[in-house]
Amino acid sequence: MPVPFDMSAVQCGARLRRTPFFEATQRYGAKGYTVYNHMLFPIRFADLEEEYWHLINHVTLWDVAVERQVEIMGPDAFTFTNTLTPRDLARCAVGQGKYVVITAQDGGIVNDPVLLRLGENHFWLALADSDVLLWARGVARGCGLDVQIIEPDVSPLQVQGPKAKPVVQALFGDRVLGLSYYHFLETTLDGIPVVVTRTGWTGEVGYEIYLRDGSRGEELWERVMEAGRPHHIRPTGPSDIRRIEAGILNWGADITLDNNVYEVGLERLVDEGKEADYIGRDALRRIKAAGVSRKLVGVEIEGARIEFNATRWPALAAGRVVGHVTSAIYSPRLEINIGYAMVEVAHAALGTPLVVAIPGVGDRGATVVPKPFVDPNKAIPKT
Repeated sequence: MPVPFDMSAVQCGARLRRTPFFEATQRYGAKGYTVYNHMLFPIRFADLEEEYWHLINHVTLWDVAVERQVEIMGPDAFTFTNTLTPRDLARCAVGQGKYVVITAQDGGIVNDPVLLRLGENHFWLALADSDVLLWARGVARGCGLDVQIIEPDVSPLQVQGPKAKPVVQALFGDRVLGLSYYHFLETTLDGIPVVVTRTGWTGEVGYEIYLRDGSRGEELWERVMEAGRPHHIRPTGPSDIRRIEAGILNWGADITLDNNVYEVGLERLVDEGKEADYIGRDALRRIKAAGVSRKLVGVEIEGARIEFNATRWPALAAGRVVGHVTSAIYSPRLEINIGYAMVEVAHAALGTPLVVAIPGVGDRGATVVPKPFVDPNKAIPKT
C-alpha cells in the first residue's frame, strides 16, 4: 500500500476543505495536492507523463469535487442566470449543458463554467477556481428577481479516456451510452444519487459523475474503480499535457478577469442574436467593434523538453517584451514543446517568430501556430 501524502506539508487548518473522495485519494496514493476553490485537489498519483499515456490509451478517474457548484433556483432562475452570460440559455434545454462564460460589466471573464440546466428554473454552474457564488449573490442583491443561490452538496468525479464508455455502461446501463455531448441524466447507483454528464477536461471521450450526497463519496469511488478494473482504470490528476494539446484553457492562467472572450478566442460563447440583456453586453460590443490589442495564441517552443511552467514566461520580439506565455509543456505524443502565449496583436499571426525567456533555462525560439494542437475539430470527445 503506498504511503499517504503528508498533508502537514500543505494543510493549514479546517479552512481548506476536503472532498468526499479525499480518503480514497490518500488510500490510492496521491502524491501531491493543490488548493482550488478553497479545497484540496489531488494533482498526481504517479509520473505526469505516465498518467498522460494512461489517459489517452485506457481510462482514468479524477477527483474533481473542487469544481464547486453554484445552484440557482426559484421562479426567476432562468431570467437571472441568463443575465450572467452572453450565451442564450433559451437554446439550452432541460437535460442539456453548455460551456459558458460569466462576464463582468467591463466584459472581463469572471469564470468559464459548465452550465447544467436541471429544470426550467434550476441551474448548476460547475466552476473553475474563482468565487462565483459571491459574485452571483452580489448580482442578485437588489435585482428584484425571486432566486435562491447556494452551494449544494454536489461533488463530481471525471471518468476520462477511450475506455470510459464501457466503464459508465457497467455502472449505469445502456442508456448512458445514448447521451450526446454536453447532455446529462439524473439517476442513482445502488441508491447513491448522481447526475451523469457527457463532459470532461481532456479532449478525450469522457463523463462526469456528480455525487449528490457527500456522505457517500467512498462508496461511489470504489464502485467506479470496480467497474473500471477490467479496463485498467487508475486514479490520476488532471492532465495539463492533454488539455493543452486539446486547446482547453485554464481560468487563472490562460484566462483571468482582465481578459475578454475576443482576446482568448472564446467569441463563439457570445450568441450575437441573444435578445435578453446580460452583464457586459455593451462592453463586449465596444470591444468587438474596436478590436483587441492582444490575443492568446498557440506556440511551439524550440529545443529540449521543458517542464510545465509555474510562472508566466516573457515573450519577446526584436528584443522587446510583447507578451507572456500562460501555459507551456512538453507533448510526448507530438515530441515538441507546446503552449499558449498572450501577445500583442501585431505578433499574433500564424508563423510569427518569438523568443521565450524561460527562468533557469534561457531564451528559446518559438513560433505562433494553430491551436488546438491535436484533434482540431474536437471529434474525439464526441465519438
